Amino acid sequence: MTPRTAEERQREIVRAARATGAVDVSTLATELGVARETVRRDLRALEDHGLVRRTHGGAYPVESAGFETTLAFRATSHVPEKRRIAAAAAGLLGDAETVFVDEGFTPQLIAEALPRDRPLTVVTASLPVAGALAETENTSVLLLGGRVRSGTLATVDHWTTKMLAGFVVDLAYLGANGISREHGLTTPDPAVGEVKTQAVRAARRVVFTGVHSKFGAVSFCRFAEVGALEAIVTSTLLPAAEAHRYSLLGPQVIRV
Repeated sequence: MTPRTAEERQREIVRAARATGAVDVSTLATELGVARETVRRDLRALEDHGLVRRTHGGAYPVESAGFETTLAFRATSHVPEKRRIAAAAAGLLGDAETVFVDEGFTPQLIAEALPRDRPLTVVTASLPVAGALAETENTSVLLLGGRVRSGTLATVDHWTTKMLAGFVVDLAYLGANGISREHGLTTPDPAVGEVKTQAVRAARRVVFTGVHSKFGAVSFCRFAEVGALEAIVTSTLLPAAEAHRYSLLGPQVIRV
């Protein structure tokens, strides 16, 4: 049934964006039986409500307290960009001997890019990260206990944060659902936010890694300010002028 009202159309657009990861104006116009300008108007309204972010010719869904992409989806999205970012982030290890690696696909790629020729202790809440490193020679893996979230296969809740509170790590590699100069680093789930907050407290150095689409996005729970970061590693798809604005808040911004 073709949606009749703007509200019905917009609900259908959000559903489609969340199901596929992105939507384009032309396809939506055809499927909804409306003019492209009508779709553009719907996308503007949805962006105003924080449900999507518009791109040239379309939009993608914004993660929120009620919606978050799965690890399986993240493993198919922006993969070449994420691999470049992960390699550059691993290059920031320096003389760190203990490392926290966050949940998420890019942190998993960082873990796989860490050097194997020297002793390293990796602390993580991510089952995929722990699995990727478990048989690596010279790497000791500490998996934080707790409730496992199905979408991201990472542990959360008080067991996780209590265990993490007992550590001091040289370097934390963190991801986020959004980063903005005004609101800092954010994530949709309060339980995830608590783990990330504790990781920031536990770390001597903090590095944020994220694809260009994370910038300017704001989610529900803030866990760190931009000024708490030593470095931000992203890609050249983030404009140089915008990267400079973030660097003014303190961190080195590396675009690869």
